[in-house]
Order: sequence, then C-alpha cells, then structure tokens
Amino acid sequence: MAELAETYACVPSTERGRGILISGDAKSNSILYCNGRSVMIRYLDRPLEVKVYGEHAYPATIARYSPNGEWIASADVSGTVRIWGTHNDFVLKKEYRVLSGRIDDLQWSADGGRIVASGDGKGKSFVRAFVWDSGSNVGEFDGHSRRVLSCDFKPTRPFRVVSCGEDFLVNFYEGPPFKFKLSHREHSNFVNCIRFSPDGNRFISVSSDKRGLLYDAKTADVIGELSSEDGHKGSIYAVSWSPDSKRVVTASADKSAKVWEISDDNNGKLVKTLACPGSGGVDDMLVGCLWQNDHIITVSLCGTIYMYSASDLDKAPLELSGHMKNINSLALLKRDPNVILSTSYDGLIIKWLQGIGYSGRLDRNVTTQIKCFAAVEGEIVSSGFDNKVWRVPLLGDQCGDADSVDIANQPKDLSLALSSPDLALVSYETGVTLLRGTKIVSTIDLGFTVTACTIAPNGNEAVVGGQDGKLHVYSVMGDTLKEEAVLEKHRGPITVINYSPDVSMFASADSNREATVWDRVSHEVKVKNMLYHTARVNCLAWSPNCRMIATGSLDTCVIIYEVDKPASSRMTIKGAHLGGVYGLVFTDDHTVVSSGEDACIRIWKVTPQ
Repeated sequence: MAELAETYACVPSTERGRGILISGDAKSNSILYCNGRSVMIRYLDRPLEVKVYGEHAYPATIARYSPNGEWIASADVSGTVRIWGTHNDFVLKKEYRVLSGRIDDLQWSADGGRIVASGDGKGKSFVRAFVWDSGSNVGEFDGHSRRVLSCDFKPTRPFRVVSCGEDFLVNFYEGPPFKFKLSHREHSNFVNCIRFSPDGNRFISVSSDKRGLLYDAKTADVIGELSSEDGHKGSIYAVSWSPDSKRVVTASADKSAKVWEISDDNNGKLVKTLACPGSGGVDDMLVGCLWQNDHIITVSLCGTIYMYSASDLDKAPLELSGHMKNINSLALLKRDPNVILSTSYDGLIIKWLQGIGYSGRLDRNVTTQIKCFAAVEGEIVSSGFDNKVWRVPLLGDQCGDADSVDIANQPKDLSLALSSPDLALVSYETGVTLLRGTKIVSTIDLGFTVTACTIAPNGNEAVVGGQDGKLHVYSVMGDTLKEEAVLEKHRGPITVINYSPDVSMFASADSNREATVWDRVSHEVKVKNMLYHTARVNCLAWSPNCRMIATGSLDTCVIIYEVDKPASSRMTIKGAHLGGVYGLVFTDDHTVVSSGEDACIRIWKVTPQ
C-alpha cells in the first residue's frame, strides 16, 4: 500500500509583462492559483497540504471560490469555465464555453448566483456574465475594444460590474440584466486589475501607467488616487483590499509591494513598502498579490510566494517556492537522506527537506538548461543542451564555481560511479564518453543508436541501452569498454537503466511500457512480466535494501514491485503526476519520492503487502 505523505507544490505560472490574479477563501485560509492544466489549492497554515484539480483540457488561468466556499469556478485559455465542488473528489457541476479566447479574470456575485468572466474574444465579446447553474446570460457588456484583463462584482446590492483592460478603459455596468452605464479613460496604459472594496463603497483600478485610481461604487465617479509621491516606479499588476476596506496592497514590476491607507478623502497614503527579499533581478518583479485575513501575499515573476503578516509589516515574510516547469530528475545527498534535490529543464535546482518542504534554490553561475543530473557528496554533475557536462561544487547551501567540459555531442544520459564519482559515463547518439573530472578519458563509437546508460558504483562495468531495445553489458578497462554480453528482452527503445544499491542486480525499462530486473552476474531475468504501465516508462528507482523497485511512466502512474514476489503483486499509485512521472528516488526502505510534468514533488509512504 502507498499513501501520500507530503506534496511540495509547484508555483504559479507567470509571464513577463503580465500580472496574475490569485484568489483565496478566508474561511479555510486557502489560496488558489494555476500552473499548466492544474488548479492548486494551498492552505496558508499548512503549507505541505496541497490539493490539485487537473481536469482542464487546456492551461488554466484563474480560479475562485464561491461565496459559501462550496464551489470553485476555474477558467482556461480556451474560454471554458468549469464549476466543481471543493469536497467529494472535486465533482464537476457545470462546464460552459464562456468566451472564444483566454479568460483572464472571473468573479462570483455576493449571493453566489452569477459569475462574470473577462478576457480575450472575437468582436466585442470580451466580458460575459451568466447564471452559474444554467449558463444563461445576464446582460450585454459593450464598451471594450480590446482584451479585458480584469473584472469584478460589487459585493453589495444593487449589484454592479466593473471591467478594465488593454484599451486603457474602466467600464461600469448596471443590472442585472447588466447594461453599459459609463466609461473612464483616466489611465494612459493597460489597466491590469480592478477590485471593489469588501464593504461595497469603493472600487480601485491599477495600471501599467503606475497609477491607482479610486471610484465611488454607486456612481463610478473618480474620487481619489494613490499618492504619486510615494508611488510605484513600474507597472502595477495587481491590487487587493484589506478585509476591513481601509487599506489596499499593490504589486508592481518595480519589485515591490506597497500597503496604502485609504483616507476619508478617498486618497491613498503609503503605509509601508514591502521590498522583495530576492536578489533584485528580473525574476523578483512582483506580478500578483492578495490580502486574506492577516496574510498579505505577493507573487514574483519566478513564482515565489511571499507571505507577510498584515499586523506586523516589519516581520520578514515566509517564502514558499518551487518549480514552475516539468521536474525531470531527483537526487539525494547521502549524508542526509532527508535532503532532496530536484531539477527542471529550465536549469533550476531546488533543495527540499522532508517534513519542511522548500529549503532554497541552488544558484549556479551558469544559466544552461538541465537535461541529465546527478548529485554526490559535495558535488552536482549535470548536462544540458549545450553539449557540455558541468561539475558544480556544493558548499553547504551554496554552489561554488562551476567547471565544464565540452564533449562535442548532445548528451542523452549521464551516470556517475558512486564509489569514485570522479568517473562519469555520458551517452550521446552513437556512443559514450568516459570522463574523469572534467577531462575526457575516451570517446567511443558503439555502432548503434544509444538511448540510455549506467555505470557500476565501482566503475568497472557499464550497461548501455539502444534504440533497438538491446542492453549491451561492457567491462570498463582503463580508457575503453569491452563488450561482455548483449541482452535481448525489451521490445522498445531503452529509456532508463539503474544498478541496485548492492550491485547484485540492475533494472531497465523501455518506451514500450515494460521494465525488467536482471541478475548482474548471470544476466538472467529476476522479475518477469513487469508490463503494467500503459505508456513509456520514464524513470525507475531502487529501495536502499534492494527489495523494492519503483517505475514512473508517461501514463501518470507510479508502480512499486517487490523483487522477491511476482510482478502481479504490485502496488500502483494512479495519477501520481498530471502529464507523466519523470523522477523517482527512495529516501529509505519505505519512502519513495516522485516528480513530474505537473512541476510538483510528492512523498509516498510504502507498506509492502
């Protein structure tokens, strides 16, 4: 049996030059954001408890709780809104095609009866309001000529709707049924976000012109402005009101968030500038914010979430971070199996601690993408798409100066001899390269198309897999390889090969969904019929005691086999990662860590049957 113990969540998907609108639920103290086709539910007081909704067919853009917290409406780039329950396995209630293009914002009415959505569309169809349980329209939304980036429902009666967008306009609609009432063009650039105050008396718009304007919620007259004297120096992407309607927080491309007091004369006076704790680079631009209960939340361009205390603005923020892209490999540091390292193809390396979660980024002095990755005591070894193998010293929680070697071929796989990690085997299209440190020992053309490789911990043997499904076993003799055996069992290209920790066995898997465990000495098959995935096997891992082996596949599943039992007595974790499983590692004999296309990491507790 395998039970989910922890989830290390991905961060929100972000895009330079565009804000993101995150939302939450004050009662459960949770927030919603989107990454790929996933909608993430994260609990601010329980960071390791994460729920994921992954039923959208296209990348999701925005999600919001209904006023009673029982439903969530989420939208995607196809213009579809899905309404699903927060309990009972996220049962789908309704699905509507609302706009012909991407939806950028949506909001429920205070009574939970209607939803307004805005975004991109054809003609003049940039905003639409509908009854949530029937889909019927409740009004016409004329007045915009370009994409509408944000919209909001007045939280008190009489209901009103406001919208803003790329045509620099702020529009005001009366209803229901809603009709265009008036328009403002005080902003001189994209108007990125618009929000009513919780008491329903005012609303505010923020823009790429660095201004924030305040309006009367009944008449839509402009009644005030955020002080320009202490204002942002870059585009303002998002704004959020405090629960008591007396303050707002704004997030800007100038890498800061600002808390404003809204005075009786309806102008905004700066209370505090919340500087981003990062290094000051482009990734530290702030693109989203949310004020929920006593939490002020900001989101940076690299997806990092910062949680400030609204009652103590001088207190350092709690940092929640992670990957934004597919996590393609995992590694452990042997001195402490609680430390997990993960990499995504964009070159990001993150350190995690079991029971705690995010523990920091390992910043290399190179910005290359990472395709293959391995870690040993005091060193990270990686290869990417630049034909180089990089060795990066690990100095505590920091990376030292990286050293590299150009192997003149595109690396396909990389394996270290763990007992003497100076020795590395790197495969490329037609052969392998042996490295000692960053010196090339030899480059050997093997005469077949290579797809995967591994080297024994003591460095005296290597196994290379081919496009033809064959496994070639070589003895490593100085600077060359001597072929000892060719093993034929697989019916598809080999995708991964790994030695067991005691080196008595090795396991291999292929793109035709089969895995096999071999005896290292006799080359006999030890576990047969490991054919329970429905798609390519991407990764595999051994338990430290060599009794279990786990495989991860494009079919989103992790399957755990016991070596001394038939393959039919397997444990299957269905839907481990939306889009496929790409990384696996055991931290101890009963704990397996997985990663995948959904940019999340999950820790499973395994109990043999």
